[in-house]
Amino acid sequence: MGLSCSGYNCPVEVTIQLIGGKYKAVILWHLMGKTLRYSELHKRMPKATDKMLAQQLRELEKAGLINRKVYPVIPPKTEYSLTDFGKSLTPILDELCKWGEDYLDRIQTLEK
Repeated sequence: MGLSCSGYNCPVEVTIQLIGGKYKAVILWHLMGKTLRYSELHKRMPKATDKMLAQQLRELEKAGLINRKVYPVIPPKTEYSLTDFGKSLTPILDELCKWGEDYLDRIQTLEK
């Protein structure tokens, strides 16, 4: 297979580039079907530093996968939701979740 647009060698590479950051897929999964504030996202990913979470959110927004809405109130209120393009990842994220559950079940079975 030859080079595709933007220098990617295969479509999987493009997908991983978009959702493969340390917390990107997790952020997208938490936003499926709901809108969350920054603090709500951070509570769901307590190991993520503020810097890392903010960076991952910016990259997802730049890629057109999430919406960021800032309300002009004090203190600032920022909400995140999936764009229609981001929602198109739902079947992929559901399968990743299912695969992870199956893997955890397998590991637990092997440990017995």
